[in-house]
Amino acid sequence: MAFGDSTPRKNKHAGHCLSRKHPKDVPEGFLSNSAIAELLAVAAEQAKMPLQKALRRASRKAFLWEDEAALLVLQGRSLTELPGVGPSLDRIIRRWIENPPDVPNAPQIRQGFMTLPEARTTIGKGDALRVKGDLQMHTAWSDGSGSMEDMARAASDRGYEYIAITDHSKGLKIAGGIDEDQLQQQAIEIEEVNAKLQAEGRPVRVLRSLELNLDPQGKGDMERDCLKRLDLVLGCFHSALRKKEDQTERYLAALRNPDIQILGHPRGRIYNYRLGLTAEWTKVFDMAAQMDKAVEIDAYPDRQDLSVDLVKIAKRCGCRISLGTDSHDPLQLRFIDYAVASAMKAGVKQERILNCLSLEQLKNWALNIRENHS
Repeated sequence: MAFGDSTPRKNKHAGHCLSRKHPKDVPEGFLSNSAIAELLAVAAEQAKMPLQKALRRASRKAFLWEDEAALLVLQGRSLTELPGVGPSLDRIIRRWIENPPDVPNAPQIRQGFMTLPEARTTIGKGDALRVKGDLQMHTAWSDGSGSMEDMARAASDRGYEYIAITDHSKGLKIAGGIDEDQLQQQAIEIEEVNAKLQAEGRPVRVLRSLELNLDPQGKGDMERDCLKRLDLVLGCFHSALRKKEDQTERYLAALRNPDIQILGHPRGRIYNYRLGLTAEWTKVFDMAAQMDKAVEIDAYPDRQDLSVDLVKIAKRCGCRISLGTDSHDPLQLRFIDYAVASAMKAGVKQERILNCLSLEQLKNWALNIRENHS
């Protein structure tokens, strides 16, 4: 996957979101990684292939750089240490850092994305949330590269109590969506993995879950009986995501769907690729709060969806919040920092975040949702 090529630092704080020491701030007057990302994106708009592709790729990767590029320059290090940066881009970025140009305001399609140092600085300045699990990830059953056991062991190493395996449902064929029979086969593997981990004394448990593909009318693509046997169901839109008209009714229909408990990556935005949908968000989040359903902060670096501005609205409406890395391999579990930082920036209280509930509390919440809205 695009963001899976950087080696993580081992988390020494079991159950917490931090995965390394807090980064130092960029000295005043130096370009931040977010500013560099925008300069790379602008340069790509004027470049020809293959440089255009390299610039666009580096613009996306900049949000995952472990350190501020300006600090590397000050330390006399090569910028090729950073993912997506080769010798040519090293020279370009170094010139910008040494002689900073004016950074234009980013267009909407590139606004509201945090870099990794920004996220970790936010986390370091506040009371860290006690994150007990990750509620969106994918395995080799659909479009992930890691096995279920791989993901569970990586979660155990982070001190998690649970993870939700949310492989894609059958309607999303491009992502290897699984059907009802495969979902049942997966349940057997989950039992085997949980038994193996328990025998080893590892407390993490794998939840039976699914990322249910929703059509624009909010309907899922799987038989309801099979969904009732799951611990959690995320409902997500994957089609008609470029519509400019107000999509409020689409979201309200999705929330009324009795099979889902969490509305995943709601806007469907992707950095510098797709702006995502628009809606009367207060109306959407009010309904979610009334139904006690959760809306997700998808932590994948080029999604960060919900963005902080929308998380603030969800918080004011009293929504529950779910945090999911949308991981497609074990290394990507570290993406949780983006979601935690977004929740902290928006002032969401720990008790409103699903990932801060105990396993028993989480299961009881999902069961109550089913009973109240079946």
